[in-house]
Amino acid sequence: MAFELPDLPYAHDALADLGMSKETLEYHHDIHHKAYVDNGNKLIDGTEWAGKSIEEIVTGTYDATAVAQSGIFNNASQHWNHAQFWEMMGPGTGGMPGELEKAITESFGSVDEFKSQFSAAGAGQFGSGWCWLVKDTDGGLKVTKTENGVNPLCFGQTALLGCDVWEHSYYIDFRNKRPAYLTNFLDKLVNWENVASRM
Repeated sequence: MAFELPDLPYAHDALADLGMSKETLEYHHDIHHKAYVDNGNKLIDGTEWAGKSIEEIVTGTYDATAVAQSGIFNNASQHWNHAQFWEMMGPGTGGMPGELEKAITESFGSVDEFKSQFSAAGAGQFGSGWCWLVKDTDGGLKVTKTENGVNPLCFGQTALLGCDVWEHSYYIDFRNKRPAYLTNFLDKLVNWENVASRM
């Protein structure tokens, strides 16, 4: 099954007033994400992974013992990560649904404490990677961080919310201020309805 670049679920300039510029989305979606799709398709062509789903490729090629992952994993995982990321944001998003707020409060004590832990995970991820709100294998919610393209699929977790902390995701708008980018992401960009739908 060939990878395909999904359309953004909103216009390139739809998040500009919320802190993510048209230029960022043009570079991040149209160039960076497209590169993962194109490179991934080249790498899986003619291999055992060519007919597999993206989730099967990610979990099947992840090597927990390796410091550096394979090219197939890196491109497939980053394709999956970004496809989720675009959907986890949106313009004019409403407040947090009650069901999600209750689950977050039960797991973290408060929404503010969750946001604090999520931001700390993202800011503390050395180099490139992601921070996540996941439903763990025991059904509880937790905040995690992963290096490079590694994602919750690798650990049997369900990704509810993910934030890209590779520099290309924020440098145009926030330069090197990753904590400010994370705060803006949580306060203005997250589509909480989408997050709740993943529960």
